[in-house]
Amino acid sequence: MKTKTDYDAIVVGSGPNGLAAAITMQQQGLSVLIVEAKSTIGGGLRTAELTLPGYRHDVCSAVHPMAISSPFLKTLPLQDHGLEYIHPAIAAAHPMDDGSVGLLKKSIADTAKSLGQDAETYTKLVTPIVDYWPKIAGNVLGPLSLTPKSPINMGRFGLMAMTSAQMFSKRFKSDVAKGFWAGMAAHSIQPLSNLTTSAIGLVLMSAGHLGGWPIPKGGSQQIANAMASYFTSIGGKIETDFYVRSLDQLPSSKTILFDITPKQLLTIAGHTFSTIYKWQLERYRYGMGVFKVDWALDGPVPFTAAETRLAGTVHIGGTFNEIATGEDMTSKGKNPDKPFVLLAQPSQFDPTRAPEGKHTAWAYCHVPNGSTANRTEAIEKQVERFAPGFRDLIKGTSTMDTAQIETYNPNYIGGDINGGILDISQLFTRPALRLSPYKTSTKGLYICSSSTPPGGGVHGMCGFYAAKKALKDIFNISIPHF
Repeated sequence: MKTKTDYDAIVVGSGPNGLAAAITMQQQGLSVLIVEAKSTIGGGLRTAELTLPGYRHDVCSAVHPMAISSPFLKTLPLQDHGLEYIHPAIAAAHPMDDGSVGLLKKSIADTAKSLGQDAETYTKLVTPIVDYWPKIAGNVLGPLSLTPKSPINMGRFGLMAMTSAQMFSKRFKSDVAKGFWAGMAAHSIQPLSNLTTSAIGLVLMSAGHLGGWPIPKGGSQQIANAMASYFTSIGGKIETDFYVRSLDQLPSSKTILFDITPKQLLTIAGHTFSTIYKWQLERYRYGMGVFKVDWALDGPVPFTAAETRLAGTVHIGGTFNEIATGEDMTSKGKNPDKPFVLLAQPSQFDPTRAPEGKHTAWAYCHVPNGSTANRTEAIEKQVERFAPGFRDLIKGTSTMDTAQIETYNPNYIGGDINGGILDISQLFTRPALRLSPYKTSTKGLYICSSSTPPGGGVHGMCGFYAAKKALKDIFNISIPHF
């Protein structure tokens, strides 16, 4: 006789992976509940007036190349639930001190042109990846598979992706191309001398040519809102202001999926885990944190290079060596004078973000995990370096150090927005060495956060693959993977 439960599945956490897991379960006709600790859903997908009234800022993620190219999110009718993407004319720009600028555009040829003498090298490098990306996306953005759908192409990509960004940079000759590459690879949030740091650079460049680096109209909150709207439209239920500290707090269910990192999972359910699994989670490592600044501005950021003003994202850090040195220092617990700065300027393309004639800007730099050093001055100096007069436009400022970021979202341990460092030792053992990275040692309990493959980013793939595993184990339901 089967025991009746309140729900078939409960998902703890409403970030993009929690929402993806819940949707995947609900699509199979199950009864699914999402519980969220905060009063609003979204995790890293929230938008708020952080500086002045009428200025709407993305609290965490702002630009979404992984969302629009996600194999899972592509299957959802999110446009029918209010989501509208805006595509800046230039996805990303990397200005240099000499006035040159590397530009990521939809066209491979146009991007290559901005890289001068490295145009041919870039074209030969990226064109094949863009061509075969649809065949390998599901495997790259998922758990390790011994039988990938396109093994030859997966092998070709893997050989490049496993190298360090520092080694990979030797393919380029010019400072602008090397700097452009460093800005892409620095999204890995680890020293560029580490193996696998080429992976994120290759993925982001390819994404720029395939789907672009869009921003959601109205802010990142709109992605979460659209996912939640679809979820509830097919019968799902969401409860907010529900902070889970113990399994005893939850209604009865056949399975629970946790959109949280190992640290919180141990607190909630560690007493149920096997000794070896608990031991592995306790040794899970978190990476560098971020220090974030939002500005309310009297006008657009006055970048010297005109094309940079047309970019949704701007990588600020100059040469490859400058960025690599800064990232290495940060990983060793030091704050460089000239940090790599990732800046977004959404109000250039979305007038809903600021009062008429005014603007917003969003930026962060990497800092040692747990650092509470105020990096506002260093970040503003870096922006001013490529946009003289920027500081004169500032009307209001909001900052978040690593402690504030973790308070805002407990998944960001020590300010780590990737749910744990994605270096070579945790690439295939994230969060523990197991046949399935999503399945805990306790029957019915799964982890679906960015602490599982493929890691950080707004793509929902961690949630999808965790739900796929739970469906098979608990309900004997098999669904295809991408």
